[in-house]
Amino acid sequence: MLTHLIQGQKGVQGIIIVNSEGIPIKTTLDYPSTVQYAGLIQQLVMMARSTVREIDPQNDLTFLRVRSKKNEIMIAPDKDYFLIVIQNPSD
Repeated sequence: MLTHLIQGQKGVQGIIIVNSEGIPIKTTLDYPSTVQYAGLIQQLVMMARSTVREIDPQNDLTFLRVRSKKNEIMIAPDKDYFLIVIQNPSD
């Protein structure tokens, strides 16, 4: 249900829900794109989380937003899962 609400937002190109091991659980993208995003974003989340905790051990990563010329990727990590939303930044 949540993925349908997000997918309906203007500019959203895809949504991926990934478990803590980096395995996609639900996706609106094709398989090759899903696997590529899931693997690379999981590494990025782990590095960003580690950086935040190194700066302040009492803190944790709650949201990560990466923007390029082509895409904007928003990541909402949680303990067991993380949500990836890919959208067109110009829409």
